[in-house]
Amino acid sequence: MASLRDLGLSEYEARAYRSLLDAGPTTAKELSRASDVPMGRIYDVLSSLETHNLARSQSASRPKKYVAVEPETALNRLLDDKLEELEEQADQYEAIVEDLTDELDAGDPVEEGFWTAAVGPEDSTDLLVERLDAADDQIVMVAGGSTAQFDIGDVGDLVAEHLEAALDRGVEVSLLLSPEVVDTLPPSVGERYAETFADHPEFAVRTAEGLRGTFNLIDDVEVCIEVANPLNPDEAFAMIDMKDPEFAAGVRETFAPRWEAAEPLSFGG
Repeated sequence: MASLRDLGLSEYEARAYRSLLDAGPTTAKELSRASDVPMGRIYDVLSSLETHNLARSQSASRPKKYVAVEPETALNRLLDDKLEELEEQADQYEAIVEDLTDELDAGDPVEEGFWTAAVGPEDSTDLLVERLDAADDQIVMVAGGSTAQFDIGDVGDLVAEHLEAALDRGVEVSLLLSPEVVDTLPPSVGERYAETFADHPEFAVRTAEGLRGTFNLIDDVEVCIEVANPLNPDEAFAMIDMKDPEFAAGVRETFAPRWEAAEPLSFGG
């Protein structure tokens, strides 16, 4: 059940404010009895309510009387205070993340091989975008068959969002697609990529015949290989991530001539 305490008031403050609403203009002594707030605390509580602009006092009267601010106004003021507090906390957390990012820098690339895998569409997508976010220099995406990465809907939009973030931090992005993939792309996908990436100096897309499989080469040290669902080729069944510079170098060696021979492609054009 919702409570004034959820918006930052103490138990005594919440009880005093509710009693003020019921009692109308009243003295501290009367309010102490009505709210069960100890007399030794009531003045501090009333002072806090005034500080939060939830109560007003009539100083000219003897003894001083207090009245509650209307509930709608009071609740909006408490909400504004909470939102401001949350914004300040968000800024603090962002600063902490920035500091820790520098402190926890992974340093030199991993030389020995390491691989992991995610099974299922959701986990596969999570692994892919995690590795896209880890790219520092270059992302190469190769699609030789139907792939969820460029499909319409949540997955395609999410991949596009993380590619845009990579471009914004200076990562070069290259897409190599088979003509079959290009032919099956929904028009909306081409429009999205054209609007988002077409004029970016670090983005390029080409098409080449005879491509097989779908994979992503990241910083020339890591390869993410998409395994399609045999029952639904448009859906990723699994994602295998291999962080192995030697294997990645072989993939780069195979990719480079295919890229040079490929034809430039304009999404949506």
